[in-house]
Amino acid sequence: MVPFFTFSVEVLLELSERLPAVGLTNFYGQTELAPLATVLAPEDQLTKPGSAGRPALNVETRVVDDDDIPVGVGEVGEIVHRSPQAMLGYWNDPAKTAEAFRNGWFHSGDLGVMDADGYLSVVDRKKDMIKTGGENVAGREVEEILYQHPAVSEAAVIGIPHPHWIEAVTAIVVARTGTDPDAAALIAHCKQRLAGYKVPKYVTFVDALPKNPSGKILKRELRAAHAHLAAQS
Repeated sequence: MVPFFTFSVEVLLELSERLPAVGLTNFYGQTELAPLATVLAPEDQLTKPGSAGRPALNVETRVVDDDDIPVGVGEVGEIVHRSPQAMLGYWNDPAKTAEAFRNGWFHSGDLGVMDADGYLSVVDRKKDMIKTGGENVAGREVEEILYQHPAVSEAAVIGIPHPHWIEAVTAIVVARTGTDPDAAALIAHCKQRLAGYKVPKYVTFVDALPKNPSGKILKRELRAAHAHLAAQS
């Protein structure tokens, strides 16, 4: 499965400012959908910033709970799709196929929210949701706040094992060229804009984030590489 995520809002705003004559389009989907699920048109970029748009032609999209019951407007749930362009199944894996297509809908593994106008916003991968101190934290929400800091070029937010919090919210940051931010400054920036439990407990800086050939950040590699941070504190 290769999901295609939407622009960071800050990246979108900067692109719109620098390239005002360019029309930007967001596409979201999975390989299993060959691969398009939703589209955010150029005219919607600034009125629905950060959204993945509305279902593409011949695609039905909804957001459901763990019992596959549709959730209400503004509620987080798993994104599911139904379309004639969806794959027939996983090669030689009927059990995985049945699980992915249970109740007649393809289960993306992504968490999202649908607004009152039918526009979808992707919250995070279901497996990447951070569970800290009894609360759920979507890494993407914290990343959006980090991108608002002028010294942040790229950011990935993960959960690492922690003896007290179960998982600690952790930010892995690539600084913009010519800047020299410190962890305290970024934590203070987040504290002004996020609930306390969402604020990163650790911030570490790297030269580059690991990515696959399609440009998706490999958070599993980051979790493995930085799992030691809690032990050092």
